[in-house]
Order: sequence, then structure tokens, then C-alpha cells
Amino acid sequence: MKLAIFGATGHTGRPLVEQALKAGNEVVVLVRNPAKLTVQNPKLTVVQGDVLNQDDVDRVVQGSDAVISVIGQTKDAPRNLMTVAITNIIAAMHKYGVKRLVSLTGAGVDDPHDRPKLPNHLIKLALKLMSGHVLKDAENHAEVIRKSDLDWVIVRGPMLNEGPYTGRYRVGWVGVNTGSRISRADLADFILKQTTDTTYLRQAPMVSD
Repeated sequence: MKLAIFGATGHTGRPLVEQALKAGNEVVVLVRNPAKLTVQNPKLTVVQGDVLNQDDVDRVVQGSDAVISVIGQTKDAPRNLMTVAITNIIAAMHKYGVKRLVSLTGAGVDDPHDRPKLPNHLIKLALKLMSGHVLKDAENHAEVIRKSDLDWVIVRGPMLNEGPYTGRYRVGWVGVNTGSRISRADLADFILKQTTDTTYLRQAPMVSD
């Protein structure tokens, strides 16, 4: 399988790329600074460019079987980074006939299956107060995906840590069969599986330990 991955040099992107290659996939990534990607593999193709540039995105998506985005807001990023990036990615997927999209976002993005409890409401309020623009960008990014005709899965994660890969985690919804943390390695495992699994097609499950 040929996977196009965006956000490969991020904290979640690194274990994702490693696991994708270990599983035997051909992987193409778009990075602004190739030096930040320490993984080397004959099946890895590194394209230097910017996800905000449509031509750069097109080069990575073309010929892929599925697309994964683990792009997240950073200190110096535009406030609409995720929204513009996913818009470019979806445009490229339409252009080249790629249907499967898996995109990562935070648990602050709502879903109709959620049954939030008081702690969930408090966390959401804190996000709005401290990082309102980040939450808004994540919500807008999810709305763009939901309006598309792609075979998409929006993966939502809670607080992420650098714990080891265990392969054991829960899949649920905010307030339903979920915890407050997950390791990036386990999150990457679930994300990778969504490129072929149809269980959560056109849904936004939350994954936690």
C-alpha cells in the first residue's frame, strides 16, 4: 500500500511513519525541513515543501492509496493551518481519485456520539480560554472533512504522551469508554489501521488508554 503522510516530523508523525514502514507500506511524506526526519528506508520518499502550497501537496498525494494527516498547530503556524492544509489535501485527493483519508485532531472537537461529563466540559472550557484559535482551527478542519465525499475517519486523541507502544487501547467517544491519555505510539497504531478498516468510516472516534 502507498501512503501519503502529512505531519511526518511531528511527535505523532514520527512513530506513525516508522510503523507504516515496518508494516511494509510505501510511504511518501511532505516536510518543510527534511533534516528533521531521521527515519531512512528504501520505501520512504521525502518531498520537501509546504502543506499550504497546493502544488507541493499534489506531488505527495498523486499515486497514493490513502492519505493520513497528523498536522497540528505549532507556535509559529498560521491560525488556520489545519483548515487550509486539509482543504489542499482534499483537493489533491479529488484530483487524483484517492478516496481514503484519515486525519488526527483533538478531543475538543465534538461528535454526535459524545456524552460529555462535567470534567469533559471543564476541559473544553479551558481549551477555549487558553487556546481558542487552536480549537477553532481543529473544528473547522473537521467540518471540511465531514462535508467531503471521501471515505474519511477523523481520529480524536486526548492528552498524548511519549509512552511505549502497547497495542492496547480503548476506542469510544468523549464520555463513553475513554480515558484521558494515550501514548503517541498507540495512537499511531490506530491511525494506521484506519487506512483499511471500515469500522469507523465517516465517524470521529476517540482513542485512549
